[in-house]
Amino acid sequence: MRVIGMATDLEAQLELGKPGGDSFESFYRSQRKTLIDLAYVVSGSRTGAEDLAQEALVAAYRSWDDIRSKDNPSAWVRRILLNKASSAYRRRLAEAKAFARRGKDVDSVPFPNVTGEADQILAEVRRLPRRQTQVIALAYLEGLRPSEIATVLGISPKSVSTHLRRARQTLSNRLNLEEPP
Repeated sequence: MRVIGMATDLEAQLELGKPGGDSFESFYRSQRKTLIDLAYVVSGSRTGAEDLAQEALVAAYRSWDDIRSKDNPSAWVRRILLNKASSAYRRRLAEAKAFARRGKDVDSVPFPNVTGEADQILAEVRRLPRRQTQVIALAYLEGLRPSEIATVLGISPKSVSTHLRRARQTLSNRLNLEEPP
């Protein structure tokens, strides 16, 4: 589902003081950029990242009365965003397979161009298994500790450490880097 124009609508509602209140407005303003950045790391598309972040924020807005009472509303929104990113990836993969079955050019499915060192690293991060990509993004982009990542993803801290270790090893091998301590 593409949410073109929704950001403007939601921002307009907040500006006019309609439902959502100051606490959601504050949450929205403080989280929007980091959510877009997180979505970009896992999706590889700036436009797609903005859509994913907006979808997660719209879901938060619709359930704000319940979410604001949670211990960590931002963890809830990040989990929604990562779930939506996984769903979008599965959809693109299914579309690519359908194109292939019909004999169409699979390259017509939009994937980001990889240029420069940072883009190469991000491309390698995106090639990791889904959970490893999520853990790396939350650890390095968001700067979250393993216990915080575990809360966002709904998994144990030990599982986070395992995914993080495996992702680091894979990235180290693929990028010909020394393995981090």
